[in-house]
Amino acid sequence: MNQYEHLANSVVYSIRGTKAALVHKDPSLKLVGEGRSAFAFRINGTDLVLKVFFPQYEKIAAEEAGIYKELAGNPFFPSLHESGRNYLVMDYVRGMTLYQCLVNGMPIAAGHIEEVDYALKLAKEKGLNPSDIHLRNIIITPDDEVKLIDVARFRQTKQCSQWEDLKNAFYKYYRHERFPKKMPEPAMNLIAFFYKKGLFPSIT
Repeated sequence: MNQYEHLANSVVYSIRGTKAALVHKDPSLKLVGEGRSAFAFRINGTDLVLKVFFPQYEKIAAEEAGIYKELAGNPFFPSLHESGRNYLVMDYVRGMTLYQCLVNGMPIAAGHIEEVDYALKLAKEKGLNPSDIHLRNIIITPDDEVKLIDVARFRQTKQCSQWEDLKNAFYKYYRHERFPKKMPEPAMNLIAFFYKKGLFPSIT
């Protein structure tokens, strides 16, 4: 058993319905992200993230690992260092997600949007179908670069409009001088809720 497998095995979850609660982990792991299928931990003293999948989503680990391998060399995505039955080990990406930028009032520039477009173009050239691109998986680093994370759905066949909707909203609304560049988190969550329910039409 290698060190990463040992760390992944130290993580214990309690599953209640669709929610997961962290019960135990190795002291060297710092929780940095919570998702629908996994929790992400930064490994102390390193620039690495250990993503540990919940038992019912372990098959996604292999799927996402394969996608990261196809994206190897693409500077807009973190590098994959190792993977196992229920975990991935990747670069730790410093910065703020677009969601955090909106909540904290950090400006989002047209250049950031263009970089995301280019990153997705490169992924498509690999035969992938980038999907599930949302505010929480696009990061602006301290060097003002763009990084994308969470690529598990990049092989799905159906077309996803999330990124096009976000991009259109940026150009149609966000860049307007009267549009608030800082939004309360409850308002952001409410918008996301209505969007997921399909109560907001696609923005064209």
